[in-house]
Amino acid sequence: MSQIKKLAGETMWYGLSSIAARFINYLLTPYLTYKFTEAAYGEMSIIYAFIPFMNIIFTYGMETAYFRFVNKHDAKQVFSSISISILISTFTFSILLILFHKPLATLLTIQEHTDYLYCALIIIVLDALTTIPFAKLRQDGRPIKFAVIRVVGILINIASIYFFLSICPAWLKENPNHWCNKFYHQDWAVGYVLVANIIQSAFTLLLLSKEFFAFEWKFNATLWKEMILYSMPLIIAGFAGMINETFDRIMLGWWAPVNSLEAAKAEVGIYAACYKLSILITLSVQAFRMGAEPFFFKQAKEKNAPETYARVMKFFVITLCFMFLAVVLYLDIWKHFIQNQSMWVGLKVVPVLLLANMFLGIYYNLSIWYKLGNKTIAGAYITVIGAAITLAINYFFIPYYSYMACAFATFACYGSMMLVSYVWGQKEYPIPYAWKKLSAYIIISVLLYFAHNAIIQFYSIYWFNFLAATLLIGCFAILVFVLEKKEINKLPFIGKRMD
Repeated sequence: MSQIKKLAGETMWYGLSSIAARFINYLLTPYLTYKFTEAAYGEMSIIYAFIPFMNIIFTYGMETAYFRFVNKHDAKQVFSSISISILISTFTFSILLILFHKPLATLLTIQEHTDYLYCALIIIVLDALTTIPFAKLRQDGRPIKFAVIRVVGILINIASIYFFLSICPAWLKENPNHWCNKFYHQDWAVGYVLVANIIQSAFTLLLLSKEFFAFEWKFNATLWKEMILYSMPLIIAGFAGMINETFDRIMLGWWAPVNSLEAAKAEVGIYAACYKLSILITLSVQAFRMGAEPFFFKQAKEKNAPETYARVMKFFVITLCFMFLAVVLYLDIWKHFIQNQSMWVGLKVVPVLLLANMFLGIYYNLSIWYKLGNKTIAGAYITVIGAAITLAINYFFIPYYSYMACAFATFACYGSMMLVSYVWGQKEYPIPYAWKKLSAYIIISVLLYFAHNAIIQFYSIYWFNFLAATLLIGCFAILVFVLEKKEINKLPFIGKRMD
């Protein structure tokens, strides 16, 4: 259990920073849904669906390659070669984006605001330049600095957004000739969200300057070729992964069953706002990935590595089940994070998206088999399968079911990826996962959700709904404790309390 304790410690720091950053950012949801119309929120969501695609291209799998090769080769050579590669490619890709900005704006249905693309490009460049310095912090075991930088960055972002969307308008309302009148335009609200992100990314790069400039101007071409061959399949997997994760917003803007571009953006806005309510599972998955990826590579040298991976999976799935129940059973509370009540019509997608993201988290856990075995092409194949499912379901069903099609496409995509990875992985690198028990936990969680829905149909009073939800979660907690008592007793601190 010492390995799990170490993973828990690292995940706590990486997770706390990621959770704090994402959750603080999540608190922007009520603010932005109050400030923006559905269409404006949808336009912002489309831009932020495009940025991750470019992040994949600009970093081309080098973060994972760094973790893989830094343990096998000279650490300085690996870091320097990757850093130089990222610098050159970032400059090249930026020029290409500038040359093709008009067709891209049309593709994203933001042709009225091509300037948004320039803002997005600056964000993409700055994020690309911080990727490897952040990875170096993780590899060097410096989670506290990692956490501080992440949280400070998001606080700067929030302060900047508030300045542009609330303070500047208030100043101009009191004094139309105020100095901010020289740059501030009321109809550029989405643009100011992007500018706030630029400020955040610039400060983040500044805080990482020591790590960023730690490389030497020494490029090992032979080593770089090995890393590129390793990372190329990860680019395909990453790009396909972004199709699965964010491309549905763009497709919804193209094919939503409405009569105008403005109405289509409103559908995107509703879906994107309701997607935010899957935040707990998304945060848990992200926190786990931050701590688990370097941990799994280091743990691979141990004889009992498969047993450790199986044990980690068990606690991970149990955690996700609790997160699922915490959202769906208290959805009447969570929905108030969306201040624009006209967006509540999309709340029916939340349970589907929560399960989908649970499957994604399990898939990330399963994916260790092909990363350890240098078979990253398998990850590309699996993710491409998921992308094909996403594209097919959205293409055929968005024109009829709007954002509900997007939600079920995400569910089918991640569920398929999870199953394929499990079956394939057990042949290549057998790990003794307790899959029957884990499946039972997930099924029971879903049944408790349906039970809660059935109960509130007969007695729909707020305090009773809350009480029923709490009792159901309590029942699940008791069930887990009874079935996992031996494992829980082995955990540090918690086990001692259970004695």
